[in-house]
Amino acid sequence: MTIQHGAQHSIESSNLADLLERILDKGVVIAGDIRISLVDIELLTIQIRLVICSVDKAKEMGMDWWVNNPALSSAKHNSDVENSLSKIDERLERLENSLVP
Repeated sequence: MTIQHGAQHSIESSNLADLLERILDKGVVIAGDIRISLVDIELLTIQIRLVICSVDKAKEMGMDWWVNNPALSSAKHNSDVENSLSKIDERLERLENSLVP
């Protein structure tokens, strides 16, 4: 009985892994709309679009928004840090020069 249960669990895991691989390889789009109306007057519409796929598939479809987003770019972040440190160094130098008699 235990051996049979273990074999069944192994097969289910294999099928789940295959399903996940297939979803990430092909991609899945889930779309839905939420509308809130009062007396036939639409007050709010929310459109939800969810795409589940691998990063490679997203790039293939042209959905690589994270590549050019400055908030997600490490180069931009490093540049901002360097600029900030440079300004701090300049201020510190001015303060030190003002204290020297």
